[in-house]
Amino acid sequence: MAMGFSLHLLLLFVHLAICSSEQTFPYMTSNVEEVAGRSFDYIVVGGGTAGCPLAATLSEKFSVLLVERGGSPYGDPFILELKYFGFPLLQTDEYTSVAQRFVSTDGVPNFRGRVLGGSAAINGGFYGRASKDFVKKVGWSNEGVKDAYEWVESRIISKPDHLTPWSHAVAFSFLEAGILPYNGFSLEHIQGTKIGASSFDNQGRRHLPADLLPAGNPSKITVLLNATVDKVIFQRTGTRDDKIARGIRFIKSDGSSNQTYEAYLNQPDNSGSWGDVILSAGALGSPQILLLSGIGPQQHLKNFEIPLVLNLKGVGEGMQDNAAIRLFVNYNPQNPTPGPAKAAGIADDFKIITEAAIQPISLNGTTDSFFIAKIAFSESVGKLELNSTDPRANPSVTFNYLSSEKDLAECVKMTELLEVALRSKSIASLVGSNEYRNKPMPTKDELQKLCKTTVGTIYHYHGGCTMGSVVDKNYRVYGVKGLRVIDGSTFLESPGTNPMATVLMLGRYQGLKILQERKDA
Repeated sequence: MAMGFSLHLLLLFVHLAICSSEQTFPYMTSNVEEVAGRSFDYIVVGGGTAGCPLAATLSEKFSVLLVERGGSPYGDPFILELKYFGFPLLQTDEYTSVAQRFVSTDGVPNFRGRVLGGSAAINGGFYGRASKDFVKKVGWSNEGVKDAYEWVESRIISKPDHLTPWSHAVAFSFLEAGILPYNGFSLEHIQGTKIGASSFDNQGRRHLPADLLPAGNPSKITVLLNATVDKVIFQRTGTRDDKIARGIRFIKSDGSSNQTYEAYLNQPDNSGSWGDVILSAGALGSPQILLLSGIGPQQHLKNFEIPLVLNLKGVGEGMQDNAAIRLFVNYNPQNPTPGPAKAAGIADDFKIITEAAIQPISLNGTTDSFFIAKIAFSESVGKLELNSTDPRANPSVTFNYLSSEKDLAECVKMTELLEVALRSKSIASLVGSNEYRNKPMPTKDELQKLCKTTVGTIYHYHGGCTMGSVVDKNYRVYGVKGLRVIDGSTFLESPGTNPMATVLMLGRYQGLKILQERKDA
């Protein structure tokens, strides 16, 4: 523990030294004593893909406490350098690793980020906007969404200036499989094959959601690292027994102490309005914190002897993960280097997304090359429940992959599409043989069996605090005041090819809406 904490302090020092010459970052600390007992205008729980742009935006006018259960990503080459893409997934532990492994009750291994920057600090960096239909369904303003995307893109997103032989062959294999037209580079979610943007720049450095923090007013942001929130603090108010969020309770993430600490929302003067506690802890973290705070299905909370604040049955419901299938490619260049997806295929009226990547499977440089496809609009739905009252432990998650007949049929269709791409001339040329072209295509029964036995994830899980069930259109939690959820747990489907772009946008977009609400109050 002591060695891990010392390493964190060293990385934090390196980060502060680097940033002091470039731009002003907020004050960051892992010392819970520095934050305990203090008050802020807003408290954002989760310094991830949504939480960082949200905190930056709110800091333009208000003081913000941003609480992150993990440490700093700065100074860690496994996070920041493209050549180490995928390495964090190989080094996981229970409480301190930047990637936290969990296995759903379906038996499918998965990961969640545990570091400032969230899962966007360990993912493939593929960046693509949501479809126009998604924006319309959620009820966002087209102009506001466009501005929020551009705010993110101008700061941390890059257009690839070249494609590797692998990415080039993948893109053309999708075209040969009929995923048309070829759209070249595009930020938009459009039918056909395209090259996406990336959070990795063309020098191979990853840009993080945390890099957005200086874009606000850094002097108004305090970042508390290595602290895990275990509940929202409520106060009863008024004659109707209304409940209002007043702050948070948290512990040290390393488990070195059972002591709890608290931080609070500033109390307004007579003319002012309260700020909010905002959960941006992700599709596992946000519903878990609500449950630990006493908001959720009454019987489930009773099972864990958690005092009921509000019987809100939707908490933990609506969990979905886009079922994914991988087909491995025997691609062995002399010096294989990990490489995330650059090309994406959007097929079957947006129902199928195809990509491909080279990912490490060991720290000695061994890699797997594979095609991967996901069902974009899954009908199969699961749920999230507590395993324990320890906020550092993973909750229990069930996704019910392919439990819908429609999902199974779509899986067969997308796997067949990958099999056609695998047999393309482009892949034959890349691997230097007709190994795949000479293989007979699998039958429908064989494809169905493959789907059932090898279904996996592309890490785009969402739900648990869905809009209309747990939060309203302004992301306020039903039945209580001063509490919002702003992250991918509110989504009813995963937007775009990859959700990172839209979650980043959401933090900025909703932050601006909150600023406008306060101005109009």
